[in-house]
Amino acid sequence: MNASTATAPQSEAQRRPGAQSAALVSGQVILDEHVEARGPWSAVVKAGDVLTIVDLEGNQAVDCLLYSAANVAIRYSAAVTIAAQQSIILTTGSVLRSDDGDALMTVEADEVGVHDTIGGACSQESNTLRYGQHTHEQHACVENFLIEGSKWGLMKPDIVSNINWFMNVPVDPDGALGIVDGLSAPGKRVALRAETDVLVLVSNCPQINNPCNGFNPTPVRMIVTRPEA
Repeated sequence: MNASTATAPQSEAQRRPGAQSAALVSGQVILDEHVEARGPWSAVVKAGDVLTIVDLEGNQAVDCLLYSAANVAIRYSAAVTIAAQQSIILTTGSVLRSDDGDALMTVEADEVGVHDTIGGACSQESNTLRYGQHTHEQHACVENFLIEGSKWGLMKPDIVSNINWFMNVPVDPDGALGIVDGLSAPGKRVALRAETDVLVLVSNCPQINNPCNGFNPTPVRMIVTRPEA
């Protein structure tokens, strides 16, 4: 599929007052949208544009997938990104790479300092395994990705390794992963510069069974700016 021509037009009503001051990297506001708690979101961010993700109320995990807009078979790889930067933590300067090593986006600025790319995305199946059969019908990130990804021709095999913005996943000395309270706070932001035209897919995580959202999913804000030349 060629997604580069599939961008949805945005109206002035979707650009809310204060977007320029809320964006972490200044420039012409191209897009400004709120993502409801537990909801999905997607957009193509053009090369050179900057996406600011705003954690409006604090402690909200934002699961994220990246694809080349020209060829969605080229997508974000956690393994390649980690190997290239020799760190499991994403923060300012991290280059988010595809499975062939090409740069998709770069973390231009970051007010939190720690973001996760090893914890994966919650699903109805993983909820059941971790928290019990009574959680099976709870909406989860994989379901959000499938719903939103279908707009771009993506299917379940296309849901690969993801980023968890604002999520804190410490690794114990024995290799065990923890999911603990986030390090973010109301209004904290991370800004991602597109190195090529990138399809960004987001699940504003619905998880209520662990502390990644403070057991209370909340909205986030997505602002795309086009910096001055």
